[in-house]
Amino acid sequence: MARETMKSWRIGDVTVTRIVELWDFQDDIRMTMPDATEEEVIALDWLHPHYATPEGRQRMNFQGFVVQAPHPDGNRVIVVDSCIGAGRKRDFDVFCDLPEGFLEDLASLGISREDVDTVMCTHLHFDHVGWNTYKDSESGTYRPTFPNARYLFGRVEYEAWRDVIRHDGHHSDTHLVECVDPIVELGLADFIEADHRIAPGIRCEPSHGHTPGHVHVRISSQGEEAVITGDLMHHPMQCAMPQRTATFDLDKDAGRATRIGFVEQYTDSGVTVIGAHFADPTAGHMIRDEAGAVWFRGLGL
Repeated sequence: MARETMKSWRIGDVTVTRIVELWDFQDDIRMTMPDATEEEVIALDWLHPHYATPEGRQRMNFQGFVVQAPHPDGNRVIVVDSCIGAGRKRDFDVFCDLPEGFLEDLASLGISREDVDTVMCTHLHFDHVGWNTYKDSESGTYRPTFPNARYLFGRVEYEAWRDVIRHDGHHSDTHLVECVDPIVELGLADFIEADHRIAPGIRCEPSHGHTPGHVHVRISSQGEEAVITGDLMHHPMQCAMPQRTATFDLDKDAGRATRIGFVEQYTDSGVTVIGAHFADPTAGHMIRDEAGAVWFRGLGL
């Protein structure tokens, strides 16, 4: 049975389903925006109660997405960002030793691990690659979770992590050792460009800044459009303030430019924005009010 945290959206003939590993994680807004204040969060009425607490703390999820799309040769099953993974040791306790709910939720959709044909990683942070692999209990090695899938890693992104980021003294490479390196070693990885076409009507768009080769995913089907953001933004408040610095952007200036361009492109566009870390409602639209301010209206609100 599917958990209550799962939710699906239809974009034409395409279905996108949210699979959550950490639900309603609450933290200081500075986790996302280092120069933001609780008072600013409280002042934005539209953030409440879904995206912020009464005290001005942010609410967010850690989640991945399953995209099911029709195809003449059989339906495509694409995992976009495979979240954190079960039983892992990461830098913060909240991400450690998680249960195997991700695969249980996938099975509740009638999808087996073998059914997934593509795993698309918007970037290579630990919470976007976790379920690329699982730890084999007999051998103790990390094996592909989705044995029939091609794993899509941005070429620029992968080379940056391989050559620079994992050696910079600031980033642990444990998640690469466990979740990326085994995929590459087995020849299951395809190194893609930032405008890669994943499937008919499903493609990447460049959004560098958070990481050197970050991309987001655009879906077009039957005249309807959606975009899965990846981490070009983490919280809906950034829709209103895209020019503000983001804590986890490796290139702060590029990250600001990317967010500003994204907000300009998709505000009042009718395109459904699915925020990779947005709390529920995770999907919605960026709209501009009469005063010119942009805000995020979750579907169903």
